[in-house]
Amino acid sequence: MYETIYSRREMLRRCGMGFGALSCATLLADEARAADIKNPMLPKQPHFAGKAKHVIHIFLNGGASQVDTFDPKPALEKWAGKSIEGGNLRTERKTGGVMASPFKFKKHGQSGIEVSEIFPHLGECVDDMTFIHSMHANVPNHEPSLMLMNCGESNLIRPCMGSWVTYGMGTENQNLPGFVVMCPGGYPIKESANWRSAFLPGVFQGTHLDTNKQKVEDLIANIQNNQLPYERQREQLNLIQKLNQHHFAARSSDTQLESRIQSFELAYRMQMEATDAFDVTREPKHIQEMYGEGAHARQCLMARRLVERGVRFVQLWHGQGQPWDNHDDLEKNHARLAKQCDQPIAALIKDLKQRGLLDDTLIVCSGEFGRTPVVELPTPGSNAGKVNGRDHNHYGFTAWMAGGGVKGGFKYGATDEFGFKAVENPVHVHDLQATILHLLGFNHEKLTYRYSGRDFRLTDVHGQVVQDVLA
Repeated sequence: MYETIYSRREMLRRCGMGFGALSCATLLADEARAADIKNPMLPKQPHFAGKAKHVIHIFLNGGASQVDTFDPKPALEKWAGKSIEGGNLRTERKTGGVMASPFKFKKHGQSGIEVSEIFPHLGECVDDMTFIHSMHANVPNHEPSLMLMNCGESNLIRPCMGSWVTYGMGTENQNLPGFVVMCPGGYPIKESANWRSAFLPGVFQGTHLDTNKQKVEDLIANIQNNQLPYERQREQLNLIQKLNQHHFAARSSDTQLESRIQSFELAYRMQMEATDAFDVTREPKHIQEMYGEGAHARQCLMARRLVERGVRFVQLWHGQGQPWDNHDDLEKNHARLAKQCDQPIAALIKDLKQRGLLDDTLIVCSGEFGRTPVVELPTPGSNAGKVNGRDHNHYGFTAWMAGGGVKGGFKYGATDEFGFKAVENPVHVHDLQATILHLLGFNHEKLTYRYSGRDFRLTDVHGQVVQDVLA
């Protein structure tokens, strides 16, 4: 038996190798865990079985006038040009006497619901729609009202509704974004803040598309790789992902990094499926004619093709800026805007219904607020001296829903005789959001995310489900 005697130098050398081996083993274990990162967009079960599985949110940004679209008020004719008894409610700008609607209303469907003449195609769909005539928000200003409707908070940075839904449910198609935002011409007011994920992981934010662009390669930048074939890209991405996973192993709490790694994989997979999903020319001619022509027809048809392929949340904006913000020339502008989207939106409802998709697809349509029943008075530098428009009105406006578990041919709530303020069954924006989440199978008070020591939710500390609109 031999006794081994180590010098001090040898002892340190051997110990150092031992610690190195332990460090290496830890690193490999971390790398193995990182390589098994769960895809946060995989489908997840909600709190209970909801009626809806997908949401299409149509946003008439700028604030469409409820009394000129879906909430007729005969008193406007009687009181035209006169002052309202008790005075006008305070809005953003000075207002004057009552302004009669320049449009006629007509009853439609078995329900006999009245719709403005500027929406003749949507009028054919009223028996599939629920109208909430008693919506109200907090202030008569675009920016905070947009944030409230989209993110549940007027001023502070919060995740938007589409991000909350994809956080809670994931998405059914891993080859397409779970949350898609379309806006022809560019961005609305507040731009990408409307579809941000804020403190939720970045993978849940919306993917924006300018639907004025018609070719898929223009609609989605860099969707095609003309330098490498698909197989070589896969080999290249495999190498990149291995390096990324090694880098992520020491930074596993960095959600932005994790989202970035996920985005590489999604971009690769999108090359084939997105080319098909966004190419509406692949639809039969009679379907294309059903939707009509123009950017709104394309994006409504794309929305149907996306939910058909398992995309969870699609938001359709009317256009850049705030197109429905008609402080003057309301008759001309509202008629023009309605003509752009009336046929496409009606076609979307009918098309989903004929394919059996309307039952589990919830369509929601609203602006950030409505407009006053009284005329807006001209101010220096504004509305060019014209007295033919309406100011912002957050006291009372209309939102409508279709499919996804809501009643058809149904009206809920009411504004006063002029359409100024919600007076019967008022529904706050938080109540609408709680109802949307309920239809998807969520208790809005329990769909939370812990950030900075607090459990946040879409509805903040407010919101009641509007039970009466549920089918």
